[in-house]
Amino acid sequence: MSLFPNDLSPIRVLLFQAGAALVVAALIAGCGNSYRPVITPINPTGPAPQPIAYAVVISSPSATANGVATVIDYSGDTITAQAPIGPNPTAFTLDSNGANGYTVNSDHTLTNFEVSATEPQEKDIHYSTLPVAAQTVGLFSPVAGLWAADLNQNVVDVLAISGAAEAFKLAIPVATTPVSVVGLGTLGERLYSISQNVPFDVTCNNSPSSVTQDGEADALEVSSFTVSARIPVGACPVYAVPSPDGQRVFVLNRGSDTVTVINSKNNALDQCTPFTNQNGQLVTCHPSLPLSTAAGLTGANVPAVAGPVYAEYIPAASELVVSDYDGGTISLIDVSLDEYGNDSQTFGTTYTIPVGNHPASVTALADGSRAYTANQTDGTVTIVNLSSHTVEKTLAVTGHPRTVVSTSNSLYGKVYVASPDSTFLTIIRTDQDIVDTTVLVEGDVVDVRVSSQSGSRGNVNVTSRIPGGGQPCYIPGTEGSLATCQSMHP
Repeated sequence: MSLFPNDLSPIRVLLFQAGAALVVAALIAGCGNSYRPVITPINPTGPAPQPIAYAVVISSPSATANGVATVIDYSGDTITAQAPIGPNPTAFTLDSNGANGYTVNSDHTLTNFEVSATEPQEKDIHYSTLPVAAQTVGLFSPVAGLWAADLNQNVVDVLAISGAAEAFKLAIPVATTPVSVVGLGTLGERLYSISQNVPFDVTCNNSPSSVTQDGEADALEVSSFTVSARIPVGACPVYAVPSPDGQRVFVLNRGSDTVTVINSKNNALDQCTPFTNQNGQLVTCHPSLPLSTAAGLTGANVPAVAGPVYAEYIPAASELVVSDYDGGTISLIDVSLDEYGNDSQTFGTTYTIPVGNHPASVTALADGSRAYTANQTDGTVTIVNLSSHTVEKTLAVTGHPRTVVSTSNSLYGKVYVASPDSTFLTIIRTDQDIVDTTVLVEGDVVDVRVSSQSGSRGNVNVTSRIPGGGQPCYIPGTEGSLATCQSMHP
């Protein structure tokens, strides 16, 4: 019997085994010479780049010289662009996207410029002419277009985008002495013109508590450019803030020490018949929120006279933080709503925190943890813990600050402080709450705004202010009459 199955002879087996060995050897030898794909090395990524955000400063070298727009980069605190604008600007705001700036100039013109790392440039700045009789004090720029409150003619001027500039479109008659326009400004929404109903003189500026005449909020329908409601507010209204969802508008009444709450969905004062919701809780609405003992507020630290002049809405906490200029305090107010859009059970709960002398404005960080006040007479910024309602620190800044704004586009935020009697912008780091640096601009600062807040406009106000008529300015030694107040930027 054969030892080799399948009829394979020994010679054939040997040849088969030798051939197989050669194939294996060839394969092994060829592995080192075959093509190998190139693998891209993974390099360390390093720290994330700083988000793009800017602080935009408007300054005025003199009453006759052109103003200057300065863009300061958030990440490096450096000036990236600077250009001359209209003569002696008096008011300034950014649009709701933070991409365009607008100023009112003393020659009755409006300036429009872009905001970026390379803008504004003088060749790209555009001008619009207002009527000679116009005295514009309030600028508001929603998603498209520009709205301006005109004191002398008691109208709100509507300017529409026409090419690269803003072109006058029409004027809407409103109550006397309009000082501000506020709202979201999206298509189909309504805005509100805030009027004082008293002459724009020293009364609301120096003696607001002596004013008994109610102001008025006129509802402006964006779709038809008509007034759909006339809503009474408190005495000497000076500023207003909308909630981010557009359901409420809060009007600051310096004369009556109150905040008027407007239900913009109902286009009326925020008042209703108390009712019990599905959870068995009694719900009531609040047409007016008191801020002083004179207005009826009780509790710790409540001043006899408050004098609210500025506020920000804090989305993270559904709270309104108000700077009480005459009371030396800030008011933290719960303005949360329930699931049905009605005032929550805690709506109107107010904490009063003493700060410095004459807080002209206040800003809150996006997370609602702290607030920063511009104490005009003291030349300081007070840092307030909004959880414990206590003062954490007070920092000295240059000049007598009137505006304080914040942005939170990194692991830490920054607070920008502007004084109308200083050529320096003070920048505070919020991770350590220290003065980071000061930036020199050309001329005294008129105002400052930031281009973004946590990736969106957030709690950043886009309505301009102007000294006088209840909005504070500072002349060393005295708050000053309206004429003195506006002599800085007439």
